[in-house]
Amino acid sequence: MIYEFEIFGSIVGKARPRMNTRTGRAYTPTKTKLYEYGLRQWFLMNYPNFKPIENRVKVTIIAYFEIPKSTSKKKEAEMLNGNISPTKRPDADNIIKIVLDGMNKFAFKDDTQVTKLEIEKKYDVNPRVYVKIEEY
Repeated sequence: MIYEFEIFGSIVGKARPRMNTRTGRAYTPTKTKLYEYGLRQWFLMNYPNFKPIENRVKVTIIAYFEIPKSTSKKKEAEMLNGNISPTKRPDADNIIKIVLDGMNKFAFKDDTQVTKLEIEKKYDVNPRVYVKIEEY
């Protein structure tokens, strides 16, 4: 079983839980919640009759970052060829966390099933995140 999809737009990393000083309760920031919800919606659009994977899972994530506007044509060509990779936020681990949390109970029953993981950060004209979830 393989699930494969892309979510277009700027990339959001998993933010730390925040604390409400008035109530003393922890909460997930709205931007994080909305991105996880968006991931689920893209997944459901592509796989309306999904069944969560029950065995071990391999996840491949490729985060395509937008090329900065002030970049020279020469440097832009190097970025598009993969000679220069993004070394900016969000960090790879925060991208992984938001994707796995968003797909929890959808593509797989629990993120503890993920035993293989690949992530890559690249530059592209269209910012997006490519996700491939497969049983192996």
